[in-house]
Amino acid sequence: MTAPVLDARLSAAASYVRRGGVCADIGCDHGKLCAYLAASGTCKGVIACDVRQAPLERARQTLERAGVLHLAQLRLGDGLSVLTPGEADSIVIAGMSGVTIGQILQAAPQFWQSGTRFVFVPATKHSVLRGFLAENGFELLEETPCVAAGKCYTVMAAEYTGVRWNPSLLERARGKAAQKQTPEAAAYLEHVAHLCEKYARGVSPEERPTFLTLAQQIRQEAQQCRQ
Repeated sequence: MTAPVLDARLSAAASYVRRGGVCADIGCDHGKLCAYLAASGTCKGVIACDVRQAPLERARQTLERAGVLHLAQLRLGDGLSVLTPGEADSIVIAGMSGVTIGQILQAAPQFWQSGTRFVFVPATKHSVLRGFLAENGFELLEETPCVAAGKCYTVMAAEYTGVRWNPSLLERARGKAAQKQTPEAAAYLEHVAHLCEKYARGVSPEERPTFLTLAQQIRQEAQQCRQ
């Protein structure tokens, strides 16, 4: 078995997957994460899922090259419809916007149960996803900010608890990213501060100070991550 090399995003995602169980990767694309989890012994089985046949074929080839095709299932379908509740200990949803990830979860309330680890790697709209999770009873356990191919991302680990709450603007904007005192966290927070400033330019003059102040708060946290 030969585990493929993962970029910073997928490495962080792999670190949040539960050991010794089964992991499903929704939107598996090239299948590298599934191949790594199986070849490294992190998971006893993996389920590679995608809405299109071409990515599934790429995933099959990746799994075969890694020598772990026998540990994998490949499923064609939309979102979580390809799974039954409880068959995967961890569910990874990566490479989609935070809005799309929320829609996938919204369409599958049967998966809103304790015991399943969700790992999210949103491409955009991170704050929207954090808001959705909090308002729908998911606890955001931890985040790992990272930089891949010159872009800033954050990887989220979450579980359903049923406890719903309304996070502040600051909590939605940066989540738990400031808890990691790393250069990647600092870069991510700077990126978020820039997005807040950009957003402020498009709102009313009355709302603008709120988002400019938010950007300043987040930039101060970025500075603390560098110390």
